[in-house]
Amino acid sequence: MYRSKRFAYTYEDYEEGGKTAKDLFQEIINDAELPGLEEIVIGSWGDPWGESEGDEEKGVQAIVNGIVANKEAFSHIKSLFFGDMDYEDCEVSWIIQADYSRLWEAMPQLEKLVIKGSSELKLGTIVHEKLNHLEIICGGLPKSVMSSIQKAKLPGLQKLLLYIGVDDYGFDGGFESIQELLAKSDFPKLTYLGLTDSEIQDEVAEAVLDCKYMGQITTLDLSMGTLTDAGGRMLLDKLPQYPNIKRLELEYHFMSDDMMQQIQNLPGIEANVSEQQEADEDGGELYYYAMLTE
Repeated sequence: MYRSKRFAYTYEDYEEGGKTAKDLFQEIINDAELPGLEEIVIGSWGDPWGESEGDEEKGVQAIVNGIVANKEAFSHIKSLFFGDMDYEDCEVSWIIQADYSRLWEAMPQLEKLVIKGSSELKLGTIVHEKLNHLEIICGGLPKSVMSSIQKAKLPGLQKLLLYIGVDDYGFDGGFESIQELLAKSDFPKLTYLGLTDSEIQDEVAEAVLDCKYMGQITTLDLSMGTLTDAGGRMLLDKLPQYPNIKRLELEYHFMSDDMMQQIQNLPGIEANVSEQQEADEDGGELYYYAMLTE
């Protein structure tokens, strides 16, 4: 566990107190505990839905820029979380994110980066020796972000967790873009692969089960999406070939009771099949929804 501190504003701080992301950054850099911290968690910066309109002094971009401009004060930080907020602060699809292109070089000791929200998110050219955990939580992952991750040079990456989401809230890819991400990325130390929260979770499962990482990971996470018995059957067919996989995360799914039981009976694998969902029916059509979208 990292020595951690969370910094955040309420809506009242913003609306009545006039607090902005620039003010929040000043609180962070002036905090007496900063030299002893290993992790900084940033919640709401007051108006996380506010359009930046290209102004780098607005929104979370001001915090990212502040860290980069004062990198000596943050060079010891090992973990960053930008956007630790729930729907009462801001719906995930409304969070306006930032350009993190300059963060990689400025934070040489960074081991873990979690970003919530994908609107206006840019990762740039990712090169980092020590990062071992990259997590993007969103209602829809743009292909531009997937492309940055696909081309990333992260020789120490052990955990990759991406919320794929839905096309209504930013996902503009498909089966082929998932395949390309898995085929062209190069993460030799990856042990946890999570491609989750997708409206095409069965297709995501198909792409993952045929990818090069299957022989090295110990945890496979396909949770929070629209996984049905079709995806379950693929798991039953493929997973016995990979005794290295010890943990299967399928929490929130649309599989039948029988399929859940068969998954749980896979030898040598601890499978989480909690939060079984039922499809919505309308006019004879069945509708399946990923867990986190708007």
